[in-house]
Amino acid sequence: MNDEYKVLIVDDEEDYSDALSMILQHEGYLIVQCNKPREAVGLLRREKFDLVLSDLKMPEMDGITLLKEMKKINPNLIFIIMTAYGTIDNAVTAMKEGAYTYVIKGSDPEELLKEIHQAKKLSKLSHGEPATTNLQANDFVMETKNQRFREILATAEKAAKSDVNILILGESGVGKEVLARYIHEESRRGQHQFIATNCCTFTESLLESELFGHEKGAFTGALNTRIGRFEAANGGTLFLDEIGDIPLPTQSKLLRVIETKTINRIGRNEDIRVDFRLITATNKILEQEIKAGRFREDLYYRLGTIIIEVPPLRQRKEDIPSLIKYFMNKVQNSLNIDTIEINEDVMKLLLAYHYPGNIRELKNIVERMAVLSDHGEVNLANVINYFAKVDVAQAESDANPSILEGEHSLREVRRDVESKHIANTLKKNKYNIAKTAQELEISTRQLFNKITDYNLKQNEK
Repeated sequence: MNDEYKVLIVDDEEDYSDALSMILQHEGYLIVQCNKPREAVGLLRREKFDLVLSDLKMPEMDGITLLKEMKKINPNLIFIIMTAYGTIDNAVTAMKEGAYTYVIKGSDPEELLKEIHQAKKLSKLSHGEPATTNLQANDFVMETKNQRFREILATAEKAAKSDVNILILGESGVGKEVLARYIHEESRRGQHQFIATNCCTFTESLLESELFGHEKGAFTGALNTRIGRFEAANGGTLFLDEIGDIPLPTQSKLLRVIETKTINRIGRNEDIRVDFRLITATNKILEQEIKAGRFREDLYYRLGTIIIEVPPLRQRKEDIPSLIKYFMNKVQNSLNIDTIEINEDVMKLLLAYHYPGNIRELKNIVERMAVLSDHGEVNLANVINYFAKVDVAQAESDANPSILEGEHSLREVRRDVESKHIANTLKKNKYNIAKTAQELEISTRQLFNKITDYNLKQNEK
């Protein structure tokens, strides 16, 4: 849980506010919603909030004006601006007035969750509380009984002290981003931004815009100037995941940035100097990609000054019990359950399984076991369906057959089936937006819109 970290959401779009509230509540945050900025100012005078999330464009009072008013009441208030416009001017103005950061409205909710987590951590440091520095890194990486992984950690700690480029290799789900965050926090840049981007989620043109930014009018739809990830990571660390999936033309531009530490926004000729530490990761075998002509050899050597290969979970099985305990404790807190016991047969099965999805899959299995447990006990019947590979069929069988009876349009049937399937998948994934979107094979933005459209709010924590 998030220790009753209290967040005030100020947004005149009620549906968006409701969906955002659902996501944050599931993460354990205490949420108060307000659709009128002037009322929000009154709320801040009467109640203590740890953080305010505010839309930028609102009819009664814009977000920057609200920021100024709230800073008069509480100068130390953490304030995050949400904007659908993302212009440089808006961002700079918000920062000058004391905003912690700004996020693009409608982008991946996971990015917002990372910003809130970082803000909470910095807030604890400023109040003299012991920092829970990167809980994921501590639990996933630091606590290991595996000798090979201990050696990997030692290499990561040494590499963190310099600014050399680091390439992290490993199968999907082994915790490459967790390790990258650990390296960042162990480095001299640890108090600055850690900017993570998954390169395979964008088309070639969108990826270049995401990385380098663009000027207003640079292309159709570029209504405003926007900074890219390189500029956003200035002073901190840029983590590029799935680096093996970027197209060759973008590889050439990336190589130039590494060599010159300058970038050009799309539509701008002047160089912009950037100071960042680059960490990349991939689950592909880049030597094979080079032989196939899909990856530049010179870029490979520039990215991999230090190469760290994270072993799959099946090669560090001595860590499985502690990981199960960590995930189970986390889900117990989320479900407000005192104790969940895993019987011996289930534990044997969990230790024998090969985990093709690695730590990510283990986390999903533990969460599923906890939800399906009987009176605080997990037995073989709770998990056998998953390992028998019939989980998807079981989820589909939960669809309501009544919609197929009587007179209903094809559109109504489609909406009913789709909404129930999304709801089931959200529940199965404990409302993890990124994981659910990946499983449904849609973007997180599409999923966010469907949650709002189908009113799939989580009524119970």
